[in-house]
Amino acid sequence: MFDGAQLVLGLGKRMFVERKLGSRQAYVIVCGNEKGGSGKTTTAMHLIVALLNSGHKVASIDLDTRQLSLSRYIENRKNWIHKNGLNLPQSDHAHLEKANTDSVLDNESSELRRFSEIVQSVEKSYDFIVIDTPGHDSYLMRLAHSMADTLVTPLNDSYIDFDVLGHVDPVSGEVVEISHYATMVREARRHRRSVDNGLLDWVVVRNRLSHLGSRNKVNMLESLKNLSMHLGCRLADGISERVIFRELFPIGMTSLDELSEETIGSGPSLSHLAARQEVRSLVTMLRLPIDEVGKRRAEARKKWMDPSQKPYSELRIFAD
Repeated sequence: MFDGAQLVLGLGKRMFVERKLGSRQAYVIVCGNEKGGSGKTTTAMHLIVALLNSGHKVASIDLDTRQLSLSRYIENRKNWIHKNGLNLPQSDHAHLEKANTDSVLDNESSELRRFSEIVQSVEKSYDFIVIDTPGHDSYLMRLAHSMADTLVTPLNDSYIDFDVLGHVDPVSGEVVEISHYATMVREARRHRRSVDNGLLDWVVVRNRLSHLGSRNKVNMLESLKNLSMHLGCRLADGISERVIFRELFPIGMTSLDELSEETIGSGPSLSHLAARQEVRSLVTMLRLPIDEVGKRRAEARKKWMDPSQKPYSELRIFAD
């Protein structure tokens, strides 16, 4: 029987050996959250275009075998580019077909094997791999999280969405318990650390931010800051609730594309420009190795996390 845990271990060990030998290795970005409607796909697509616009070779993978939202977004982009004769960058995209045998174990084995094949086909020839994950726990989701160099977790600015990360005291707003998704990320971090000494950089991105200075908004921010101390994650502001993001999906465009008469049939509006600035700020906050400064930071971070300098047992993010 094909063993999912062994696949995680095998992929991780092989990636570690190849890094040691100096062969080219893609930087893996995973968009993950067990809460639907948080903006994972929109965030993933904008990160893909941001990386493409920076001149990088990008491979994208859609692990949501049911919804395939990222695949649809990229297909819309491909069709719109072809229809209008546009010269816009595109990622090399792959998605998993949902296995439909009578055996759950056989289905998982088939999907895991296919994912392994996709990763092996792109990891040495692309600069970045961006993975969009399903909104539920699965072997595929855990595998992707274990491979991530940067994990981006979009989170609507609401305590309903916050609940997948932690439970809070209704009076003080302090985090009193870590929830299921955060526990899973902790396990993925432990596994990644044990396999190749790598550290998953976890960034929780606050989406659909309210423009009003409401007490709920202030309380949410304080609760997230408190949670970040428990989980060792960073916080970043993401995208607001803007109609423009929904309008661009059917044609596969993003706020980072050149929005003009040629590309969308009209010039950019104030909403376009505001959305573009939000996404650019988010990309900056992620501190990806896009340029020389980012690459130096990634290398410095790797050295700082060297196990000879910081023993495994001393890392607070692995605490129970």
